[in-house]
Formats: sequence, structure tokens, C-alpha cells
Amino acid sequence: MSTHLEENCLFCKIVQGVIPCFKVYETDKMLAFLDISPVAEGHTQVIPKYHAKTLTDLPDEYLAAVGPALKKVALATGAEQYNILQNNGKLAFQHIDHVHFHVIPKRAPKDGLVLTVDDNWVARQAPKEELAAVAEKMKSRL
Repeated sequence: MSTHLEENCLFCKIVQGVIPCFKVYETDKMLAFLDISPVAEGHTQVIPKYHAKTLTDLPDEYLAAVGPALKKVALATGAEQYNILQNNGKLAFQHIDHVHFHVIPKRAPKDGLVLTVDDNWVARQAPKEELAAVAEKMKSRL
């Protein structure tokens, strides 16, 4: 288990066993447990056993362990449809400063994560020149 855990972090305390959880799946680098305020049956948190505030702070070896776990947990919910949600920063609706992924089963329109295109996904048509400039800017940062 990682020694890179924070003393006052809720999720680090769960990893350490200081705070109990309903464990669903675990490896040496990640832990999956049921959300205590689920929006659907089987709503699960998948976290690395490494304290990182955001995805970009997380070492790749821990991120690599989370991906396969997300698939296993999604299958374990028994739901054919589901959302995988991961937020970074307060503006992006992150409430606990420890990287975490929600696996949220979607069995009915009002079950789980409720999104509508009109309310939650305001799309716009971007000019090709703008897209090209953004792509180049992003590639330069890789």
C-alpha cells in the first residue's frame, strides 16, 4: 500500500481502515467501495491508494490500476448502462480533495446521474480554425 496518504483526508482514512466502508473490490493500488449517499443502487467510489488532489497529480501507475477496476465495478453493478464520473477542482464539482471516480448505474431515466442535453451539455459550433488552434495549443503542452 502507498505511504503517500494524508492524515486528514476522508478517503485516505478509508484506505487505512480508520473509517469503515462497504468494500466492493481492492488491489494494492486502488480501492472500490459503495458511496454512502448513492444516487443509484450500486453507486461506487473507485479511488487510488495514493493521495492526489486531481487526476494530473496522480502517478500513472495508480491511474493504470484504476482503469481496469472501473470496468470490473461497472460489470459488478449488473447495470447495462452506467456513468463514470470524475471531477477535478471545486468549479468542476469535486467535493473531496482526493482523486475519485464514481461508477453510477443507470437503470431508468430518473435513476443515477440525471443529465439532459439542453440543461447540462450546451453545445456550440466551433469554427475549424478555432479547433485547429486549440488542438495545436494542447499538443504543445503534451
